[in-house]
Amino acid sequence: MSLELDIQNGIKAAMLAKEKVKLEALRGIKAAILLAKTADGSESISDDAVLKIIQKLVKQRKESAELYKAQNRPELAENELAEASFMEVFLPKQLTEEELAAELKKIIEAVGAKGPQDMGKVMGTATKKLMGKADGKAISAMVKQLLA
Repeated sequence: MSLELDIQNGIKAAMLAKEKVKLEALRGIKAAILLAKTADGSESISDDAVLKIIQKLVKQRKESAELYKAQNRPELAENELAEASFMEVFLPKQLTEEELAAELKKIIEAVGAKGPQDMGKVMGTATKKLMGKADGKAISAMVKQLLA
């Protein structure tokens, strides 16, 4: 079953259960998917593209929550974090720091990176291989640490 269909079914379930925040989060995903479809002019969208969209939306929600916390608006921050948690259900399981380090060590060996000057080679391979499993900032920080 495609990710888009899972989201559609989640919307129906949230409507029936009268879960307002979950419904808002899933409708946000659906709206972003529809925008991506109309931008391309295609009728379908790949699961990889949907994953990228969901990641972007989760990141936006978390950044908004941080801003709300900084402005002393905890009720708004709470809502953003709740929406992000409902969206994260559709993302693959995130790697722990140890798992990320192990994966990156394998990639560094495969690419043959020797030092910080080879970071570009490692990052290109790592971001493709670990897409959706780890945040780009975390990957970059860990690669810098391992190549230093």
